[in-house]
Amino acid sequence: MNTRRATESRPGDGGATTTSDPVGSPVAGPPTGSAATIESQGAVWRRTSWQVWAQRYGALVALVALFIYNAIDTPFFLTPQSLLFVLLRQAAPIAIVAVGMAIVIGTAGIDLSVGSVMAIAGQVGATLVLHDQPFLLAIVAALLVSALCGVFNGTLVARFGVQPIIATLILFIAGRGIAQLITGGELQALSDPDFQWIGLARPFGLPAQVLLAFVVAVVAWLVIRLTVYGRHVVTVGGNETAARLAGVPVARVKLLAYVTSAVLAGLVGLITVSANFASDANNTGVGMELDAIAAVAVAGTPLTGGKVSVWGAVVGAVLLKLLQNTLISHGITKEVAQIIEGAVIVAALWLQRHEG
Repeated sequence: MNTRRATESRPGDGGATTTSDPVGSPVAGPPTGSAATIESQGAVWRRTSWQVWAQRYGALVALVALFIYNAIDTPFFLTPQSLLFVLLRQAAPIAIVAVGMAIVIGTAGIDLSVGSVMAIAGQVGATLVLHDQPFLLAIVAALLVSALCGVFNGTLVARFGVQPIIATLILFIAGRGIAQLITGGELQALSDPDFQWIGLARPFGLPAQVLLAFVVAVVAWLVIRLTVYGRHVVTVGGNETAARLAGVPVARVKLLAYVTSAVLAGLVGLITVSANFASDANNTGVGMELDAIAAVAVAGTPLTGGKVSVWGAVVGAVLLKLLQNTLISHGITKEVAQIIEGAVIVAALWLQRHEG
C-alpha cells in the first residue's frame, strides 16, 4: 500500500496547502501566503497571547501594583495592623466564600444563596450557644445545616435539572426569611470566648479567619489539582455531555460542589457573628454572593465553567478589598468606589471573551 502523502495547492486559497493522509483525509498544511498575510496572522497571535496573559495574571499584577502604590502613598499601610488586621482580615471571609464559588462556577453553575446560608448558619450557631449548648455542638450544627442547604441547591440542579441561577435564587430569598424566623428577627448579643474563637482569636499573632482562609485555599487547591474529583469538576464544567458519556458521575460532582460552597459560606457566617459579637439575620452575609462572584471573575475564571482557579479567587478577593480600601482612604466616596469596582469587573469579563 502506498503511504506517501499527496500535496496539492488549490487555486484561490491564498497559497495555503492541504495534504492527504494515507486514507485520503484532508490535513491542513502550513500557510504559504504573502508576507502581508503572515504578518497579519502574527499580529493576531500576539494580540491573543497578550489577552490570555492578561486574563491569567492580570489580577495578580493589579494587586502588586496597588500594593506598591499604597506602600508609597498611603501612610502606615505597611504596618502589621493595616495589612493583617484590616486588609487581610476583611478579605479573608470573601476569599473563603470565593473558593467555594469557584468550584461551583467550575461546574458551569452559580450559587446566589451563600449570603443567606451565612445568615442561617450564624443564627443556628448563636442560638445554640445562647441556650447553653457546647460551642463545638453549635459549630457542628451550623455547618450541618449549611450542608443541608447545599444539598437542597445541588439536588435541584443535579437531579431535577433546574438552572443554577434559579435553584439558588430560591434559597437566596427564602433563606433570609428562615434565618429571621430562627431568632424572631431580633439581634442576639454574643459573649462566648470559645465560640467566638474563629472570629476573634489571634493564633501566632495572626487573625484566626486569615489562617482559616489559607487552610481552606490550600485544601481546595490540593483537591482540585490532585484528586479525581477535581478533574471531574473541570470536565463537567467544560462539557457535561462528554463527561456523562465518559462515565463521570455528573450529578454527584455537582451536588458535592454546592455542598462545599454552602459549608464554606456557613463557616464564614460563624466567623461574622463571632467577630461582630452579635448575630443579625437581617444583615449577615448581605451582598456576599456578589463579592464572591466578583472575586472569581476578576481573577480571570470564566463564568461558563471548565476552569477552577482557587488561588485566583483568593487574589481576586484581596484585590477587590484593597481597591475599595484604597479608594475610600483617598477620599473617594463608597458609592463612587463601587462604580470603579464595577468597571474593573467589566474589564475582567471583557478579557474572558478571548479565552482560548
